[in-house]
Amino acid sequence: MGKITILPETTTDPITLIGRRAGVCWGGDVEDEAKNYKRGMDCILANHGRTLEYVNVEMILDGYSARVIREWYTHIGGAPTRLQSSTRYINYQKGFDYIVPPLVAGNEQAKKVYTQAMEGILASLNKLEEIGIPREDSALLLPLGMATKIVDRRNLRNLVEMSRQRMCARAYWEYRELFSDLCQELKAYSKEWEWVADHLFLPKCEVTGYCTEKKSCGRKPQKRELD
Repeated sequence: MGKITILPETTTDPITLIGRRAGVCWGGDVEDEAKNYKRGMDCILANHGRTLEYVNVEMILDGYSARVIREWYTHIGGAPTRLQSSTRYINYQKGFDYIVPPLVAGNEQAKKVYTQAMEGILASLNKLEEIGIPREDSALLLPLGMATKIVDRRNLRNLVEMSRQRMCARAYWEYRELFSDLCQELKAYSKEWEWVADHLFLPKCEVTGYCTEKKSCGRKPQKRELD
């Protein structure tokens, strides 16, 4: 599966930083880190979402499919930015890694069909290279299941909102795994991030107390069942 690397530019003390920034506008003592931490927790528990935007996360996402990265890009709130592996300059004719869905990997017949399709794409890329087609054109054959790499920057508020949708049991399986990987890496980054990941990264049903989806997984009752 993929790998997430948290870069050193990432905020190490997200809760304390929130309190520092809020303290400036509240006329508080921003030199006392204990007070900053308490103020930051107050902001979080009061759902003052704007303050979360000061917390920065920079990371490398490597080995996830181009398909799931396309979905990652849909979460554009808070002005995130990113760079992705080039399909123009990287020589994929040498071969490319790709994601095999669990249902395919567990079925020998399906796995054979899937693998043959990927090998056929690679053979076509090499043939097009031989007859002089530039990579920027032949790269259109590359599948969404191809593994890719991006460098990404976004803020905590954006990630909290992302968790509401992508930790849902009905979310695309690879995205759920990606977000789980992110939680584990952030929790290992600092103790404050451990608290944030455990308490703020939640599917929307855990926040609302009911399922908002038309087709529920059954984890929580649907709203109409509570009316």
